[in-house]
Amino acid sequence: MEWISNPSAWIALLTLTILEIVLGIDNIIFISILSNKLPEDQQGKARQVGLLAALFMRIILLFSISWVVQLTNPIFSMFGLGISGRDLILLGGGLFLLWKATHEIHENLEGHYEDAHAEKEKKVSFWNVIAQIAMLDIVFSLDSVITAVGMADDLAVMIIAVVIAIGIMLFAAAPLSEFVNNHPTVKILALSFLLLIGFSLIIEGLHQHIPKGYIYFAMGFSVFVEMLNLRMKKTKNPVTLRKTSPEKKEEITA
Repeated sequence: MEWISNPSAWIALLTLTILEIVLGIDNIIFISILSNKLPEDQQGKARQVGLLAALFMRIILLFSISWVVQLTNPIFSMFGLGISGRDLILLGGGLFLLWKATHEIHENLEGHYEDAHAEKEKKVSFWNVIAQIAMLDIVFSLDSVITAVGMADDLAVMIIAVVIAIGIMLFAAAPLSEFVNNHPTVKILALSFLLLIGFSLIIEGLHQHIPKGYIYFAMGFSVFVEMLNLRMKKTKNPVTLRKTSPEKKEEITA
C-alpha cells in the first residue's frame, strides 16, 4: 500500500480511470445493442452480467500480467509478420465485430424488419447474448489490461481504476441503452462505430497501429452532428397533412 503516499500513483490512477472509461465505450455500445434484443425484463440483467463479466475478466488478467506479457511473443510468422497470441485474439475479435455489426445493420435496414422483429426477439436467448458479450469482453479486456500495464506500476492502482470504470459504465448502461433503442439513427451510428472498431482491431492485429485518438475523435464528431440533428428535429414544428374526404375528392375530379 506504499502507493497511497505517492502522488504520481494518484495521477496514474486518475489518468488510467479516464482512459479505461474511454476504452470501455465500444464495450458498452456492443452490450447495449445486444441486450436490447432481449425482452425488457431481461435487458438490465444482461447488461449487468456482461459488465460484471468484463470486470471479473480484467481483474483475472491483471493478476496474470506475466502471462499477458507472454501473449505479445510471436508464435509463428505469416507474410513476414510475427503473429502472437494477442494478434490472434485481436484478429478474431475484429472479424467477429465486423460480422456482428454488419448483420445487425442488415436486420435493421433490409426486408420487413418491423414485421419480423417480434419473431426474431423470441428466438434470441439470454445465454446466447451473454456468450456473445463474453466473447468480445475477452478482446476488450485484453486491450484494456495491456494499456493499464503500460501506464501504472502498482497492481492495486490498475485494479481500482478498472473497478471505478466498470462501476461508471454500470451506472450509464441503462440510460445509454434506452437512448440507443429509442433513436434508430443513433443505433445505426453505434453499429457503424463497431464496424470502425472491428477494422481497427484487425489492423492492430496486423501490427499497423492506428492512434485511438483519431478513432474516438471521429466517433465524437459523428455523435455531435447527430445530437444537432436530433435537437433540430425536436424543435422543428411537425407538419400535419390534411386528409381529403372522398366527397371532396369526387368534387375535385368532377
